[in-house]
Amino acid sequence: MDKKPLAWIVDSTAYIPEALQIHPDFFSVPLNIHFGEKQFVDGIDLEPPQLYTKIKAAEEFPKTSQPSAGEFSERFKEIAKDYEQAIAIHVSAKLSGTLASSTAGADIAGFPVTFIDSKALSYGITGLIERGMEMVESGASVPEVKEQLEKMAGTLHNYILIGQLEQLYKGGRMSGVQFFLGSLLKVKPIVQISSEGELLAIEKVRSEKKALQYLVDKVAESQHERKKKIYLMHGNVMEQALQLKKQITDQLPGLEVEIGDVSSTLAVHAGEGTLAVLWFD
Repeated sequence: MDKKPLAWIVDSTAYIPEALQIHPDFFSVPLNIHFGEKQFVDGIDLEPPQLYTKIKAAEEFPKTSQPSAGEFSERFKEIAKDYEQAIAIHVSAKLSGTLASSTAGADIAGFPVTFIDSKALSYGITGLIERGMEMVESGASVPEVKEQLEKMAGTLHNYILIGQLEQLYKGGRMSGVQFFLGSLLKVKPIVQISSEGELLAIEKVRSEKKALQYLVDKVAESQHERKKKIYLMHGNVMEQALQLKKQITDQLPGLEVEIGDVSSTLAVHAGEGTLAVLWFD
């Protein structure tokens, strides 16, 4: 049987809309979530609603880990049975060892994979996949796709309202001083993934109302007359996400806003109540 030319691979930090879920050439490799000695596979053993329930009942906060090189190798060997090669786009290498583990796994499997560091997460990965698929459908080669997506990586506009400051701190994503001051002042921290793929604190807002307006303002400042589609990710707070969408579309009629869930691995760090707006130029 002839092999198909190209598979597309991401990790489970990506936002995966239905169109990708049913795409025949798309594959997602899940990260792991640990509650003490117990390990769960993201999206298989543990979906976001279950995660939030477990966090509330747990004595200690969960942690995440990337799949081992061996786990990636086994997945690549399976994909190699049906595909000549693959393009893999992973969470920022500044935030996770997933890209390095995946690269080692491909070497072990002997499967040709073109790797791209998204310098992002969530829709920052998804947008690159969608653009890459469009290019291939238009006849672009894998090297041409790699060149274009590497230019696009790091250009994601993103503003993230953290839901649970304590989870971000205990996950090692912020300093003790930042956590102490944030807790003391009861601020709503806004963070951002920089163009280099690093997590940066960019604003502290004193109330949820002001935090939501901050997100609306950032969308409005950048959109003007372009009316680009934006993505609104939420951590188990659909009602707030719908309210934020309404505030945005009231101010920017005609702007398309897609709402999606924060993945379980991201929810471990950002926590329930997280809201984020993301878009590419």
